[in-house]
Amino acid sequence: MERTAIHTDAAPAAIGTYSQAIRAGGLVFVSGQIPLAPETGELVGADDVEQQIRQVFDNLRAVAEGAGSSLAGAVKITVFLTDLAHFAKVNEIMAEYFAKPYPARAAVEVAALPRGATVEADAILIA
Repeated sequence: MERTAIHTDAAPAAIGTYSQAIRAGGLVFVSGQIPLAPETGELVGADDVEQQIRQVFDNLRAVAEGAGSSLAGAVKITVFLTDLAHFAKVNEIMAEYFAKPYPARAAVEVAALPRGATVEADAILIA
């Protein structure tokens, strides 16, 4: 199966040895997005979890669109949080970015995330 790397300047550039997303067959696998501003590569909302969550979903949306899809094509989302106390806020904000039927989702508390982020999310989309 052929794999195609996806890149868009509307989302933060990869900060390691990975692609923003990979298209394989009819699916797009979007790498984990942390709340980095695409223009600067800097973390946004250092003390504002809501701003961080919104930036993560904005970045996911930008990569999805760069792949010719959208968040409406999401079939699976994984959310990583440094504090599960923010889970309710993730639910609230996700409802603004996704419509029913909502994608399958997992939420995991982790000890730390890159660049001191409090949230990260990745996605699998229908291309």
